[in-house]
Amino acid sequence: MLLPYLNKDLIEAGCDEAGRGCLAGSVYAAAVILPVDFKNELLNDSKKLTEHQRYALREIVEREALAWAVGVVTPEEIDQINILNASFLAMHRAVDQLKIRPQHLLIDGNRFKKYQDLPHTTVVKGDGKYLSIAAASILAKTYRDDYMNGLHKECPFYDWNSNKGYPTKKHREAIRKHGTTPYHRMSFNLLGEDSQLEIPF
Repeated sequence: MLLPYLNKDLIEAGCDEAGRGCLAGSVYAAAVILPVDFKNELLNDSKKLTEHQRYALREIVEREALAWAVGVVTPEEIDQINILNASFLAMHRAVDQLKIRPQHLLIDGNRFKKYQDLPHTTVVKGDGKYLSIAAASILAKTYRDDYMNGLHKECPFYDWNSNKGYPTKKHREAIRKHGTTPYHRMSFNLLGEDSQLEIPF
């Protein structure tokens, strides 16, 4: 069972991102404020759950959370500010949209760029330790999957309905054969070789 909170007396929002290591698509992040007495034995790191479990839990989180929101940073923005800063920005955009202002942020990972005047705590593998971060990981992952499934219909060669933009062999072979799309992150090593090749749109 994951921990319900770090600070019981503060309004705490858990934050996590999805899609950081992908070659294509936006990076998504979510922020979730759960009730102090929230319990769910299945809720865990989204990577440890099946797709069906993630979507079932998304419904529960959206219904029972005190507040939740999803932030998005585009591939163009990722190329401009780099993926680490884009991940922070996506979390900031998620927190911006919360209907309740948190008093503390619980961040998955070991680094974060301070959000306004709010204190924060980074937690390595936090999505497997705290319910609010796990809930955020569920929302970020499922909303990003929905987005990549939509892009797959537009660009079917890249197998995004299966790989969600991650650097699989089939994805990279499709880039070699068909070139890049406007959704590819041009600052990334798209072909997996030592030097990034210039690939025309």
